Amino acid sequence: MAALLVRPGVRIERIVSSGQASAPGFWYDQPHGEWVLLLRGEARLAFDDGTESVLLQPGEFVDIAPHRRHRVEWTHPVEPTVWLAVHYCG
Repeated sequence: MAALLVRPGVRIERIVSSGQASAPGFWYDQPHGEWVLLLRGEARLAFDDGTESVLLQPGEFVDIAPHRRHRVEWTHPVEPTVWLAVHYCG
């Protein structure tokens, strides 16, 4: 993970995953919103609110509300998965 820009109320990161997933039973529960754009590879996100998991491919994005528990179920095992994540307050 590399922070590209950090300002009051916003942090933009580039994240590269290589087959990683969240640990079993682990859920992100962040106090801020997160808008995520997949630039390369593939990934599947799951949400703890009962909604269907989301398969992301390049060019697709998801906006995750504060405290919406989520996890990375899967990232592409061979091709690096590159994310652009914008963490924001509000």
